[in-house]
Amino acid sequence: MALLERVGTLLRANLNELVEKAEDPERLLKQVVLDMENQLLQVKTQVAIAIAGEHLLEKKRAEQAEKAAEWRKKAELAVSKSQEDMARGALERVLSHEELAKGFASQLEDQKHEAENLRQALRKLEQKLSETRARSEMLIAEHRRARAVGRAAEARRAAGMDTGHAVERLKSRVHERAAESAATTEVMAQESLEEKFAALENADRVELLLKEIKEQQAVQ
Repeated sequence: MALLERVGTLLRANLNELVEKAEDPERLLKQVVLDMENQLLQVKTQVAIAIAGEHLLEKKRAEQAEKAAEWRKKAELAVSKSQEDMARGALERVLSHEELAKGFASQLEDQKHEAENLRQALRKLEQKLSETRARSEMLIAEHRRARAVGRAAEARRAAGMDTGHAVERLKSRVHERAAESAATTEVMAQESLEEKFAALENADRVELLLKEIKEQQAVQ
């Protein structure tokens, strides 16, 4: 089915590769999600149609089986009345309805197989759509952040701003504070256990401050 082929194409789609090749990644990702939502709706419709087809074929099979049983009873009645010609005619009807019942049963099996394929495609597409939505949101956020960082870098270059020296000064200040803290710890020979832990925590806070400064400068 063309529909299942389209679903297969969507399931095999690699978002990262698509984004790398796209001129407008955000637009592409939104379009991919929209395409998957449209295909999902079509698959749901086809599943409903396939299930309805199953019920219809089962009904027709049961009707033919019921008619075959009715004609068999008539044949038995004719035999009990010594009406062999009528019995033969009834049995011919029995065979005809049984053949029709077999035909509908065969179609029913094919219909069940097709419906199951559609159900599997629906489940896979639903899972893929959920994953794609989440992945798309993350990729869009990354793309927007990259653009923002790029614009900030361009703005700094345009303004002739050099933040390197400022960063070094901040790092020096942080290291000075760390050195002072370490020196104080060594001098205070009689300090309590609580004071030692306080000094350790203070050193950790210094390192966190340094990490925050580096992260802030990396984002700008």
